[in-house]
Amino acid sequence: MRTAIYPGSFDPVTLGHWDIIQRAERLVDQLVVAVLHNPSKTSAFTVEERVAMLRELVGERPKVTVTSFHGLLVDFAKSQGAQFIVRGVRAFSDFEYEFQMALMNRKLAPELETVFLMPKEKYSAVSSRLVREIGSMGGNLSDLVPATLRERIAERLSGG
Repeated sequence: MRTAIYPGSFDPVTLGHWDIIQRAERLVDQLVVAVLHNPSKTSAFTVEERVAMLRELVGERPKVTVTSFHGLLVDFAKSQGAQFIVRGVRAFSDFEYEFQMALMNRKLAPELETVFLMPKEKYSAVSSRLVREIGSMGGNLSDLVPATLRERIAERLSGG
């Protein structure tokens, strides 16, 4: 069985994340979308809220599960029986960082392969950081976050 981990902060989940989830799902038998606990980072949403939003978004897709993890990604991937780590790459600047992470993950766990997926072009400029900035100023999130989550995300980010 081909299992992949798609890790991230997903703070908040964007249409780019959703696009990568749908692309990765077609490539594997099981996709684990994994929200990272990162206590050193200030988040707009709790880990539990992000997991809940992703579960709502994913719905009843039998090949996709959503969970959270802390610690090293390679240790979590091994615990899930994964062979692949999926990472989205929007631009060359993403690639440089992701390439370094992939090499370190390979050093720590040579049996894991990192697969880079590019989102649709229209999502190449969408990042959680930009969504937080735009949302905090009351900007339109229509083309940035999933419609089913838009109101909840906008309300939180605008302080409402």
